[in-house]
Amino acid sequence: MSLPSIHLCIVQPTGYVPSLGFIDQARYFRYQFRRLGAQVSMGKNRLRHGAINFVFGAHLQFEPELARRFNCVFVNLEQLGEAGAKVAPAYLQLLSTSLVVDYDKSNVEVYRKDGEVPIVTFGYAPYLGGGRDISFDDRSIDVLFFGSVNERRQSILQEIQAANCNVGILQFGIYGPERDQEIRRAKAVFNCHFYDTARFEQARAFQCLSLGVPLISERTATTSSPPQFEDSVFWVPSSGVRAFFENEFRASTFGEMARRKLINFAAYDVLDQYAAALKHARQYFMARTGEATTVWRPERLHIGSGKDYMPGWFNVDIAESAEPDALLDLSGPLELPVRISCMTVGPVELLPESVQFIYANNVLEHVRDLPRLMTNCLRLLKQGGQMLIDVPYEHASSAWQDPTHVRAFNENSWSYYSDWFWYFGWFDSRFTMHTLEYLDGKLGKSTQKQAYFMRVRLEKVLTSAAERSIARTMRADFGGLPNDDMAM
Repeated sequence: MSLPSIHLCIVQPTGYVPSLGFIDQARYFRYQFRRLGAQVSMGKNRLRHGAINFVFGAHLQFEPELARRFNCVFVNLEQLGEAGAKVAPAYLQLLSTSLVVDYDKSNVEVYRKDGEVPIVTFGYAPYLGGGRDISFDDRSIDVLFFGSVNERRQSILQEIQAANCNVGILQFGIYGPERDQEIRRAKAVFNCHFYDTARFEQARAFQCLSLGVPLISERTATTSSPPQFEDSVFWVPSSGVRAFFENEFRASTFGEMARRKLINFAAYDVLDQYAAALKHARQYFMARTGEATTVWRPERLHIGSGKDYMPGWFNVDIAESAEPDALLDLSGPLELPVRISCMTVGPVELLPESVQFIYANNVLEHVRDLPRLMTNCLRLLKQGGQMLIDVPYEHASSAWQDPTHVRAFNENSWSYYSDWFWYFGWFDSRFTMHTLEYLDGKLGKSTQKQAYFMRVRLEKVLTSAAERSIARTMRADFGGLPNDDMAM
């Protein structure tokens, strides 16, 4: 039996840099699933129709409805429990009702009283090129630490510095290959616990060891680790950190001991754990046969998705590089209904008056044929449906900063879509201004004088008899009259 397609989804709220920290674990999942023969893709915030989606970072934001529409497995990498990470109750509820894989069985009892939760751990990643021919002499940093620094960690790092070691603390916000480059400059990486749960942070440790960098880790009475780390890490009690760096770390034998530990780590293989997790997911989702043929008629439309892809919405753009759900130019001719087959959300149908909400975030300033785009949005919206628009404010110095802008906006830019609706050939419906507010450069509320952007909320309404009479008066024709054919 062929394996299902696998998609790895990393959740990243807009502009949230720490989500890049999940790249390491997602790459390792990809490596193991590929070893099993699966086709694996990876994306940011995007789920994939017809695939098994392994979701990283769902504690940051995730609509539960998506777990009913897509085959989702949630990868929990948070330390849970009374002394662990503070996560929202909604996240624990999501874990309790969904398929989950976890890295530590101690987490499972927090959200699951019954039912199987596969445990997967992290091991050697050969694609990182750690190798065995490793020299430490030319590395410029004695000890590197990366991660959030609280009072507890700061105190321990000061103990290392007191042992006359050059301690590098990686600048916050550096992840992925850029962080790996800094790790390779270190003779060793030091790991110490952030939470009182004191669970070993293997999701960080495996990356360092696979890069060929020794790991020195604090160990408390409650610290436990998977077997692949037991003889691969330099374990140090909390009270003995300074002594270790004054003695063992400075000893001439440290380099050879470190090489042996790195070789030990490379000898372990955890493929069976990933095979079991994938088998469990396949069996779990075999009963969900209706997903492949169900046509989605979205009620929320996101125009010009770009970097701000919104899960649960139908994201459209004209640029393939934006990785939207569909390439769709609403500023061009649009024949409704529109039927599209999407890799992300499956078969989609857009009908007249079927959409409840449209969001256009800094899109209108780029569009050449804006009247046509607004006409198509009016056609798609239900009566009472709304359109939320963010645009650059004409009087801001940044309004023409982007060379692709073709217009800026002020308070009078919306009258043609409301009062002068007839100008575009509209007759039965128009927009009305619901709200208008000013935003600063960080999209917070602002005064008009300090504004960088305007946020406008328009609502689709039926025209009144008086408004239709005005339309008949102002248009070149009479706005459409009956033919009054005589019955013969």
